Amino acid sequence: METGTIPVAALSGGLDLYRTLESGQTYLWRREDGEMYAGDPPSDTWYYTVVDASSGPKPDVIRVRTRDGHLEWESTTDAAPAVCRLLRLDDDLASIVAAAPDDPLLAQAYEAHCGMRLVGDPPFGCLISFICSAQMRVQRIHSMVSALAREYGDSLEFDGRTYHAFPTPTQLATATEDELRELGLGYRAPYVVRTAEMVADGEAYPAEARDLEYEQARDYLCQFVGVGDKVADCVLLFSLGFDEAVPLDTWIKSAIEDYYPDCDCGSYAATSRAIRERFGGEYAGYAQTYVFHELRTNR
Repeated sequence: METGTIPVAALSGGLDLYRTLESGQTYLWRREDGEMYAGDPPSDTWYYTVVDASSGPKPDVIRVRTRDGHLEWESTTDAAPAVCRLLRLDDDLASIVAAAPDDPLLAQAYEAHCGMRLVGDPPFGCLISFICSAQMRVQRIHSMVSALAREYGDSLEFDGRTYHAFPTPTQLATATEDELRELGLGYRAPYVVRTAEMVADGEAYPAEARDLEYEQARDYLCQFVGVGDKVADCVLLFSLGFDEAVPLDTWIKSAIEDYYPDCDCGSYAATSRAIRERFGGEYAGYAQTYVFHELRTNR
């Protein structure tokens, strides 16, 4: 077992692990008490995820928690680089917040959820997660993604427990639509199967969008079955480092209607450009994530 620790105070803007991992950005982390997205966790709660191995054929388990002012992790490998990448620990969060536009709703959200960071999820798992997200509450999305890992991903033992990796494209492409419907995916089942087949067969890879300009990257991701502009924006923001992306989900559309009506420009593309500008451009995705979480938890 490899372990590590870092003082939370050493991270610019701090780190609120609960809000970071339970704010609707990621469905690839789990709580060891089994209560992900079910309310505030007990103190010292471990979160875990399983990622592609840094070396060797089996995936790596990573567990993290905050305790006594420190972020701690345990892993099957030296996880420091992965923890930094997955939790965006290098982000200068204090400067991002300080540079935010002068906006009452945004100021309220940044104050209420101090220390919430964007995540950096693996692209394929993030893509499938948000294909599953259509018209679903966060708890239900998390349940579906966990079921896919349990049924199709690798299992591995660590510290006396069994963990399940999110399936690879090849593993998930073996699923049938009927099997996925039985897991509760409903009409999303064929989208998941076909997208997994596209990646497994080499037709397209979500990570390739990383090298494109923002709107080109969004268009690239929309070639995957079941992916529209909003899902593409989620993958760009929560996996591929496009911090300017603003997914126009139900909560952000509500914010536009109630707070920023002049940003409603009719089409997704035009409205997206307008709200990105209102939210400050470069880090508009950070603003989106804070506003989303504020409206979802305080309405």
